[in-house]
Amino acid sequence: MLLRLILICGLLLAATESFAMELDRIIAVVDEDVVMQSELDLQLRKVRNELRHQGTEVPPTSVLERQVMERLVLQKIQLQQASRSKIEVTDDALDRTIEDIAKRNKVSIAQFKEILEADGYAFDKFREEIRNEITIARLRKQEVENRVQVTDAEVDAYLKNESQQTGDESEIRLSHILVSVPTNATETERQNAKSKADAVYARLESGEDFGQVAIAASDAPDALEKGDLGWRKSDQVPSLFADAVRSLEIDHYSPVITSPTGYHIVKLTGSRQGDRIMVDQTHCRHILITPNQRVSEQDAVSRLQQLRMRLEAGDDFATLARTHSDDRGSALEGGDLGWVSKGQMVPDFEEVMLLTEPGEISKPFRTQFGWHIVQVLERRSYDGTDEVRRSKAREAIGQRKKDDFLQEWLRRLRDEAYVEIRVDEP
Repeated sequence: MLLRLILICGLLLAATESFAMELDRIIAVVDEDVVMQSELDLQLRKVRNELRHQGTEVPPTSVLERQVMERLVLQKIQLQQASRSKIEVTDDALDRTIEDIAKRNKVSIAQFKEILEADGYAFDKFREEIRNEITIARLRKQEVENRVQVTDAEVDAYLKNESQQTGDESEIRLSHILVSVPTNATETERQNAKSKADAVYARLESGEDFGQVAIAASDAPDALEKGDLGWRKSDQVPSLFADAVRSLEIDHYSPVITSPTGYHIVKLTGSRQGDRIMVDQTHCRHILITPNQRVSEQDAVSRLQQLRMRLEAGDDFATLARTHSDDRGSALEGGDLGWVSKGQMVPDFEEVMLLTEPGEISKPFRTQFGWHIVQVLERRSYDGTDEVRRSKAREAIGQRKKDDFLQEWLRRLRDEAYVEIRVDEP
């Protein structure tokens, strides 16, 4: 009886394997690689789920299969090209990327695995797909993005054309407080007015509402409107206020401004269409230790902890950075990174930098480049309108070029590859 049961199980297993082999067949040959039916089925399920999640109507199966098949073919071609170009993604780099994905979703790696498995998606399969995405991204950067250049002349032309299309319609909204001085005022009267203006400024500094102080203390006709001067174009701002307004952030007010008619305090309450772009920046310096075959992760952390203790004991940061930091570019400057704007550094570095107070030295932290400690020296906010506009123009031109180059490059890869589709085979 037992022998008969074993034979039946063996036959069932063989039949199952034969059925699986029949289902999972080669449906496309792409140069030296193939696309399997199971790959197509998996991608179809993923795409359908994504479309439904977005509330998008799922196209007919024949249409969807053709689109997904073409995506798989292009992926195979690019991965083979990456292999020929010796582009590899190490397990450590892959692990860090997956950790970042989990971190952005505010879950641990263990929780992330459970979520994937609950959705019927094997973690190992997900891991390899991420490796493929990183590989293709590196290939595209090498073959497309690094070859795109944007000249200053192109940026100038872009901004000129944008200006001609939109015109200069930027407007700002101001409020102000006036402590007036009588015509032909004596020195005593002028001094009394100045003292009153200083007292008004002190009330604002203590946190009182600008509008309420304007109602109570301003001598201007618009005092009952909380000092509101309304919206006006930038070139319509009184020259008396222009310089002060230029350096203000939204909801900030000026120091006391002196004029023949009295003493003013101006507040920038709003801006629209072409408003100034105030850029928050951090001046910082760092020391980097990069793990390698001789320096382990723990060694790097220990070295930075020792350096941090020396710094807190009074050692000079610049001296230690020059002799210990693996970032040779900044090490020559004593670890100084200059003024750093938001988005300029990798996210892990920026997060720690922004949480560190001026004068403080962070604990060791990890980025894709290794282990760091960072010291924040100071922070500022400045008018970066021209810089940001030029940066956005350069980015827009570059992105347009990248898109054009990428499509041309993909078309050339596709045309030069051997592709045989077998979807219609029985």
